[in-house]
Amino acid sequence: MKYVNANNLLPEKLIAEIQKYVQGETIYIPKPATTYRKWGSCSGGRKLIDDRNASIKKAFKSGYSIHQLAEEHFLSIETIKKIVYSHKKH
Repeated sequence: MKYVNANNLLPEKLIAEIQKYVQGETIYIPKPATTYRKWGSCSGGRKLIDDRNASIKKAFKSGYSIHQLAEEHFLSIETIKKIVYSHKKH
């Protein structure tokens, strides 16, 4: 989150209205909910995890055990179970 001086951005009338409620403090103005992005959508992190999970599911269906997959992917047995038993399409 970066700091922006309201004097450089907002009209004087709006600043005067805001000053009725707060002066000299930093306030956070959130984005509208419609502009939120899912975690990892910009960095590609979500795709990497989805690809990893698809690979784990495929290996499990091919006969790898949950213990083998946990060791190979450095994940807990419970995490591997959540991945292989989920019904999400990856």
